[in-house]
Amino acid sequence: MEPLEIVEVEDTTVACDGGGGALGHPRVFLHMDSTNRVDCPYCGRRFVLKEGAKAAGGH
Repeated sequence: MEPLEIVEVEDTTVACDGGGGALGHPRVFLHMDSTNRVDCPYCGRRFVLKEGAKAAGGH
């Protein structure tokens, strides 16, 4: 399944709340793996590390 939205970020840890205010979902903190991307289990947004951003090591 393709993600509904792809969000480029500069950190390997991201927070997602669905972006819908009261219509969103509980805020969750997501950590990218070696693929430098992570999908939100609630809303399906895909967060990808921006090209040129450095992935944090050892977390």
